[in-house]
Amino acid sequence: MTGYPQTTLRLFALLPGAALVASACSGLAAAPAPTPVKEPTAVEASPAPATTREVDQQRIADLELRLLEKGAQVEELQARLDDARREVVRAMAKLQSLATRAEAASGIAEAELALQSLSPTTTAEATAETRQLMAQSSGEFNKENYAGALYLANQAKNAATAAHGQLAREDGSRRSDERSLALPLRLETTTSANVRGGPGVQFAVLFTLPARTHVVAYSSAEQWLRIADDSGRRGWISQTLIRGQP
Repeated sequence: MTGYPQTTLRLFALLPGAALVASACSGLAAAPAPTPVKEPTAVEASPAPATTREVDQQRIADLELRLLEKGAQVEELQARLDDARREVVRAMAKLQSLATRAEAASGIAEAELALQSLSPTTTAEATAETRQLMAQSSGEFNKENYAGALYLANQAKNAATAAHGQLAREDGSRRSDERSLALPLRLETTTSANVRGGPGVQFAVLFTLPARTHVVAYSSAEQWLRIADDSGRRGWISQTLIRGQP
């Protein structure tokens, strides 16, 4: 190898080793790819269906939550109703000419009779509400706020009437086609109206109410309403003969 520089000779000496390295790298690149692992399908990956017991437990939990929500709503609405009553009474205190002492006393007496007529089976809540309204009415009467006293006495009388109607719905005389209303409706007659023993003109007339008589409706059937008047009399009246209290 006479005539080649030393650097060139060193490169010739390294060529066999480089060839071996290149051959090894070539062999690694040509290695077969790994076989992919079988993945679970969508059906296999989804959780097992819930059992009937689990579904029932979830449904019970949902109903309990809704019940709590409704209870909170009722409490809020009751608080708003109490506030509204207080505002009405305060406003009436400035307009004492709206009712006389005699009118207020008469209204309180009627409410007291309605309270005394409540059955021992009346719910404690209904009785307590009526008594509370009576106490508030007497308090306003003593303050000489006769308009406010009369207003609260009428509220007490309506509460007692509503309690009477609740008992009427539970007295075992409910019809198969009768639907309970979500809440008792305070209505009044638009004209002289017959109150019958059932939902239809084929039933006997129990009594007649004059126009603008206040009643409370609790259930319906075939465009007729089961009602009770302020004296506790009950029967059925056509929806065409009544309207909401103004």
